[in-house]
Amino acid sequence: METRDARRALLARLIDHAPTFPPAALPPDEAVAEDARAQESPHAFVLARLVWPASKLSQLPASPRALSLVLDGELRQERPVEAVETRYGGELGSLEGAASEVYVELPVDDALEERLDELAVRGLRAKIRCGGSSVPDDDELARFVRACRDRGLVFKATAGLHHAVRANGDRGFLNLLAAATFAGEEDGALAETDPAAFMLDSESFSWRDRRASPAELESMRRRLFHSMGSCSFFEPVEELVALGALPR
Repeated sequence: METRDARRALLARLIDHAPTFPPAALPPDEAVAEDARAQESPHAFVLARLVWPASKLSQLPASPRALSLVLDGELRQERPVEAVETRYGGELGSLEGAASEVYVELPVDDALEERLDELAVRGLRAKIRCGGSSVPDDDELARFVRACRDRGLVFKATAGLHHAVRANGDRGFLNLLAAATFAGEEDGALAETDPAAFMLDSESFSWRDRRASPAELESMRRRLFHSMGSCSFFEPVEELVALGALPR
């Protein structure tokens, strides 16, 4: 059903919560408790799946919580999962049908477009890492977004996206959302450092002189930028509240 609120169109189920992963790196019992706290938040509509390492699946209590399983070991179908995440390499054919959504993390190198073509043919999705020791620069990230758009390929992003707007060398998730929303503006949107350049209210999401309606945002989230992994749910949400994009 189409939403008429741009905030929900842009942000609904945006954050795949990954509390066991760095830098939070919570032990399994604390991670489960933190995720339960996120589910009780007044902004819980922003919460998507619980991201969990396959090697620790036995330490996760049974619950109806939607899961995205990161393959750091053998894939075992011990319980239903909504998504599977892995890195490029090996035989991708074995991942087809592993879950309704399969995300493959790719390096941004000379073979990027060829690998994205392979994912598209196999019905898989792409994943991009935006933080850590080896990450794409702005030009490379813009290239990744454009290449996914050109192929109609859905992607998710992970790491380095705790901040809403780019600052002090850290990327902003509103920047990446704007790059995905406004075709042809990827480079400028990713480089933006002025929080006042972004506006999100019930009617639209805008960056400088570009504006998108709820229907356009809903389509972008469905067809291109699906979600982002974050070890913290509350840090990104609190930044949105501070910007006035979400109510206190």
